Amino acid sequence: MSDFRSGFACFVGRPNVGKSTLTNALVGQKVAITSDKPQTTRHVIRGIVHRADAQLVLVDTPGVHRPRTLLGERLNALVSDTWSEVDVVAMCFPADEPIGPGDLFIATELASVPRVKKFAVITKTDRATKQQIGEQLLAVSELGAKLGIDWVHVVPVSAVANDQVTLLCDLLVEQLPAGEALYPDGELTDEPERVMIAEFVREAALDGVRDELPHSIAVVVEDMELRAGRSADKPLMDVYVHIYVERESQKHIVIGKGGSRLKEVGITARESISKLLGVQVHLDIRVKIAKDWQRDPKQLQRLGF
Repeated sequence: MSDFRSGFACFVGRPNVGKSTLTNALVGQKVAITSDKPQTTRHVIRGIVHRADAQLVLVDTPGVHRPRTLLGERLNALVSDTWSEVDVVAMCFPADEPIGPGDLFIATELASVPRVKKFAVITKTDRATKQQIGEQLLAVSELGAKLGIDWVHVVPVSAVANDQVTLLCDLLVEQLPAGEALYPDGELTDEPERVMIAEFVREAALDGVRDELPHSIAVVVEDMELRAGRSADKPLMDVYVHIYVERESQKHIVIGKGGSRLKEVGITARESISKLLGVQVHLDIRVKIAKDWQRDPKQLQRLGF
């Protein structure tokens, strides 16, 4: 098809500005975990939007921040590497929060990236008044002018209320080059199953924990196999997962009194994993200590960073 378009768009912004929620809304299915905890996303996730006229590959990246650990430095490097490899970079600004130093830091970095087309997306408009949205649109436009960023579009959206999500998709597709589809029809992400499973467990573990704990949680799928002896019409997948934290006190928080929190984590994660794999799942989760893993190069490598 000569007028078919295909290409990549990357969402960037400081932590917790709605990048993963927007990615999921555009794809139409959950491919990126979400949380109200900053720095939930830790690696580049590709969500694939299939249309009759285009294939839009959305690249959700970790939130850019001033790093305090080796992990933080590596996440920032991951984001900046991604910017130069996509067709469009869309920077996200929450409608209900004023532009701050973190936004200025990222926008300044983005201004130095040549050639790539740049969007500004005003997220979480369902949380803001019309006046707040209008003020943010003006502030973002002024920020672009100050830094020499020529925003192709400035688009207010709400992924939660599904407001202007389709419009954003249309505008992104317009910027893609002509070309054939990059992924098979129906494929929604190129994430390996083990990575998705680990992310679902981490998402469940993040729910309700103290603010200082999320950064210390890492999850690794140790093994997964179909249980022998089950009939073909009732398969069962055994999935063995380790949750790593940095200190003994954190281990007790994740497990909870009498194992209550870990049980809830298992129930929540198992539902998402079963949908992903299409089979019933037995999930075995163990909590282990990897002391100061965020600052240890060897442990970071073992944990997949």
